[in-house]
Amino acid sequence: MKFSLIICTYHRPEPLLKLLLSVKEQSVYPDEILIVDGSKNRQTEKIIQENHFPNLRYFLVAEKDRGLTKQRNYGISKVMDLSEVVCFLDDDTILEPDYFEKVVETYTSFPEALGVGGYIANEVKWKKVAVHYIPQTNEFYFDGWKRQQSSRFVLRKKLGLDSNCPPGYSTLYSHGRSVGFLPPSGKVYEVEMVMGGVSSFRKKVFERLQFSTYFEGYGLYEDADFSLRVAKIGKLYLNTAAKVAHYHEPSGRPNQYKYGKMVVRNGWYVWKVKNPNPNFKDMFKWHLITFLLTLIRFTNILTTKKRAEAFTETIGRTVGWWSLIFNKPKMTR
Repeated sequence: MKFSLIICTYHRPEPLLKLLLSVKEQSVYPDEILIVDGSKNRQTEKIIQENHFPNLRYFLVAEKDRGLTKQRNYGISKVMDLSEVVCFLDDDTILEPDYFEKVVETYTSFPEALGVGGYIANEVKWKKVAVHYIPQTNEFYFDGWKRQQSSRFVLRKKLGLDSNCPPGYSTLYSHGRSVGFLPPSGKVYEVEMVMGGVSSFRKKVFERLQFSTYFEGYGLYEDADFSLRVAKIGKLYLNTAAKVAHYHEPSGRPNQYKYGKMVVRNGWYVWKVKNPNPNFKDMFKWHLITFLLTLIRFTNILTTKKRAEAFTETIGRTVGWWSLIFNKPKMTR
């Protein structure tokens, strides 16, 4: 199976190099690697020129193609004709040596798969427990594994606002549990959402769908939007044996005000992709959870050391929420 790897990057030359070095050690190597660089300087280009990686092509894009979803669409337009699968990786990830091997195996084992996600293994501590284990209030249990869960999920459960879907699925009122709530079991799970920074899709998918350019710049939740649309026409899977480490490089990220605003507005957009015509109960729950999460973020001003970040993000969330009354996001495809 021939496959291409697209890495979109922005002012992260050193993390990108670490990722490429882990790609170089793969048991199954990509047939082509496309680096789509939105940087406003030549530092990334320089580091690519100083280090050789087989099958690599580098593209420095102009302003009109800058931004995560635009860069992904640009990369897709450059993929070679013989590729069957297109993989995407965030530039601040590092792969286990058999990552691509496990991804390709998933497409072989599940020929109906239109997309396969990888598994971020370094962010959550899981513990294997008995099959019939009853989790404590601050724990989440799934498929024989448990993990700690944040106070916002504990509070939502007490208020009857917890997700009624398994991890990797969005509820009709959105605010579901991401694939990060799937355990490191080594199993393959069917999902309807994958994380864009560790994702792959059959090339034929892009004959029908593109990444939405509504998600500008940083592109928060762009992966949920795209994978939900793919899930409407076929099956998606996540292989927990295809492991990566994600290091959340701070450079290239928006400030907390913009981030908070995007959390609400982009979250609304993705909710409408899942449920274009919500009933009153679904609308009420979406807005109530949005209010609850904003309130929790506000309390972080008193409970964390990063008080300024908590305050500016709370303002961003509040502005984003009220803006939905007068200026709802325009749905694009």
